[in-house]
Amino acid sequence: MASPAILGMGNPLLDISAEVTQATFDKYGLQPGNAILAEEKHAPLYAELAATPGVKYIAGGATQNSIRVAQWMLQEPGMTAYMGCIGDDDFGKKLQAACKEDGVQAMYMVDKSTPTGKCAVTILDKERSLTTELSAANNYKASHLKEPEQMKVLEGAKIVYSAGFFITVSPESMDIASEKTVEKGTVYCLNLSAPFIVQVPPFRAQLEKLLPAVDYLFGNEDEARAYAEAVGWESQDVEFIATRLSLVPMQGGKPPRKVVITQGCDPTVVAIKGQVTKYPVIALPKEKLVDTNGAGDAFVGGFLAALAKGKDMAGWCKGGGGAACNII
Repeated sequence: MASPAILGMGNPLLDISAEVTQATFDKYGLQPGNAILAEEKHAPLYAELAATPGVKYIAGGATQNSIRVAQWMLQEPGMTAYMGCIGDDDFGKKLQAACKEDGVQAMYMVDKSTPTGKCAVTILDKERSLTTELSAANNYKASHLKEPEQMKVLEGAKIVYSAGFFITVSPESMDIASEKTVEKGTVYCLNLSAPFIVQVPPFRAQLEKLLPAVDYLFGNEDEARAYAEAVGWESQDVEFIATRLSLVPMQGGKPPRKVVITQGCDPTVVAIKGQVTKYPVIALPKEKLVDTNGAGDAFVGGFLAALAKGKDMAGWCKGGGGAACNII
């Protein structure tokens, strides 16, 4: 098996996905397009979804989704690896089986005392809202990454990727991984992932600590605007925000950062050294939309695959957009 070119580190979750009504959104205070961590009031939501006709159980978690898409696009087994924490249970076995089937080298830490994490994917009018109960995913430890088998994969990977959600779990692991890419001259990629990651001060502080090592920063327009508001930039202009983020200095002689902000069906904004280029996306007719769940993750997966293949920025955006279309 090939040494993985792409390593993902994140929160492995089993998605429980179903179409719901506005009443469910109102009952649980859900918002379309948003992602939140579950509170006590959300506890009954998972059983309600499980009892919904047409419910689907899907291997999920933002980083894992992107890695599985990248693996699918690269075609060659073992080109990707993934680390995160699961429980010793049926949900965990489902995640292991999904990675094996997809050709992803899963290197899970297993917590025998905590159930595998789950995510309620509530779909209303083709827009999704995500409510995550991290459970075992919340227990990933840097000690697992430091073990020789995992460290070898980190040291051999050309590209390392984490969604911002992992900041809530193991900032120490992200520090180790990002520092290793500076040392090795490899690529570190990070996703803003959700407004709450940039709004909660300790999470934003970790994001800003990582930024000088981040070669590619991904996000969507809502997350970019939430960041600008949180740091007091007084601008909602996505191009301006991407430009500012691209100008945060890099460390260790790394090349300039690429900031990639998706805007749904509007052009993707890419900022490098303060210069913005826009890349059009493949517009899907409304009747062809199934739901938007996983579109952003798929974009990143396609982008990472194109990056691993040595394509240019237009090729990366095209790879990302094509993958997102397939998911939608």
